[in-house]
Amino acid sequence: MQHLMRAACVALFITGAIHPVWAARVRQGTVANALANPIRKVVTMLQSMQKKVQEDGEKEESLYDKFQCHCKSGGADLQASISAAEAKAPTVSSDIEEAEGKLAGSKEALKGAQTDRSAAKAAKQEATALREKEAASYAAEKADSDANIAAIAKAVAALEKGMAGSFLQSGTAQALRQLIIKATMSEPDRQELASFLSGASVEGYAPRSGEITGILKE
Repeated sequence: MQHLMRAACVALFITGAIHPVWAARVRQGTVANALANPIRKVVTMLQSMQKKVQEDGEKEESLYDKFQCHCKSGGADLQASISAAEAKAPTVSSDIEEAEGKLAGSKEALKGAQTDRSAAKAAKQEATALREKEAASYAAEKADSDANIAAIAKAVAALEKGMAGSFLQSGTAQALRQLIIKATMSEPDRQELASFLSGASVEGYAPRSGEITGILKE
């Protein structure tokens, strides 16, 4: 029993003697680790950032190369289009000038056609008015002629029936008085008819009624 107690005391002594040294070392290791870990972490972060920057740079370079290639090919296409347009420009300009010339000619032709149409319409209206005027004049002349013919026929019939006195009192005799003024006949005949139609001496004209009738029938 005493032996065991002695061994325990020795162990406690050794532990007590060693503990300060061990504790100091543990503290130093902890501080070193505490100092080392943040630096390592920062270094790791910087390395990660460097890698990321490099990757982004490589991507940017790849995109730039593609863009340059596209620009070159697109620029060539644009230049080809420009050259083609420049080559075609004189032809297009000539076509435009030709079209403008045709348009001007068409406008002049249209203007001339419109002028001709207006003139034709005016001429048609004038001709229509003249025709209507002539038709009205002819109708009036025909009416006068028909009336004159009817008056002469009545006069002849009355004279042939020996009714000169009653005839001279009628409207037909008055119409004949106006007719002989403008009728185409010899002057002696005109005077003979005028004297008869005046009724100055109807009895004196009775023997000559045949002569008067002959004049009226002419």
